[in-house]
Amino acid sequence: MLKTFKYRLYPTKAQKRRLSAILRSCCWLYNQFLEERKKRWEADQERVGCYDQIKSLPGRKALHPDLKQIHSQVLQNIPKRLDEAFQGFFRRAKHGEKPGFPRFRPHQRYDSITFPQVETGGCKVTQDRMLAVSKIGNIPMVLHRPLEGLPKTATIKRTPTGKWFVTFSCEWEPTPLPADDKAVGIDMGVRIFAEFSDGHKAIQNPKFFKQEQRALAKAQRKLAKQAKGTKERAHARKTVARVYERTTWRRSNFAHQESRRLVNEYGSLYVEDLAVQSLLQKEDSCPAKNRGIADAAWRQFITLLSVKAEWAARTFVAVNPAYTSKLCSACGHIHKDLRDEEIFVCPVCGFREHRDKNAAINIFVLGTQYVRASSEAIFRSPRL
Repeated sequence: MLKTFKYRLYPTKAQKRRLSAILRSCCWLYNQFLEERKKRWEADQERVGCYDQIKSLPGRKALHPDLKQIHSQVLQNIPKRLDEAFQGFFRRAKHGEKPGFPRFRPHQRYDSITFPQVETGGCKVTQDRMLAVSKIGNIPMVLHRPLEGLPKTATIKRTPTGKWFVTFSCEWEPTPLPADDKAVGIDMGVRIFAEFSDGHKAIQNPKFFKQEQRALAKAQRKLAKQAKGTKERAHARKTVARVYERTTWRRSNFAHQESRRLVNEYGSLYVEDLAVQSLLQKEDSCPAKNRGIADAAWRQFITLLSVKAEWAARTFVAVNPAYTSKLCSACGHIHKDLRDEEIFVCPVCGFREHRDKNAAINIFVLGTQYVRASSEAIFRSPRL
């Protein structure tokens, strides 16, 4: 199993200039490879493979000496990135989605380099808690927690606000938590972020984007007043990016903490399998509601919950959310005329409950049925 570890870097001014120069050269090479593939296909209907472009690197180094100042594995990773972009293009075209042909990248948007084999010494953590990077030197870093497992790849990235980070991908064996029989159904919402079927205190929606709207509007007004191409506009753009970055970090921290708390407390977790993109792309959807759905970041929370549950050997089930809000958890009647009322009232049996709590109970029942059916199928399967 792979696990990533992310650390903040504090390169010197000279190291920043060197890293930025490497990113520019890598961006230029990426665009050269893309142009080569396009021209060869348009002229001769011939595809250029990833490894054909890797083999051409020694000749390109002879023509462009700047490439000699970049680690060979970083250069070899560039055509692999381009190949992944083309594979994604063909996959989307095959499934009838909007393909999105790979585009040429401006140097401002090429912001990372990858060392595919950390053990070869291209990028590693030293004993004095520094990041040793080939062709650059030792970069100060904040090793706030030790690396676990065997490091496989390392990626150095520059954020839009000018911060630098390194991310290690490690082969890691998780330690399961002790068994726990507690199970819960979780209903996701905009007004209340998460409601539980067992009476657990609901998690309120922090609405991080709404909290930052005033600061974002102020920063965007200043950006709109600056002339294009000036240093003042670049500084204002960085201020806007900093507001978005702060919102993203707060939202991610919230999702990590709440998902970890739930995995530690429950042995079985049942949630809705929400299609967030479909909800956002509805033609009759309200822009304000869409902003609330995007701000809630349900998919991020559900993904982290599933990953942490797998690490802890917990049961995680994503159930079909159809009619979970309209189904009476007491008698099973589907209340199709249910509007946006906060309290669910069944017209058949008179059952009254909070709308989200009723949905959470239905999710719990569906998750329990799925687990029971899966265990029965395994029990009935013939032994090999």
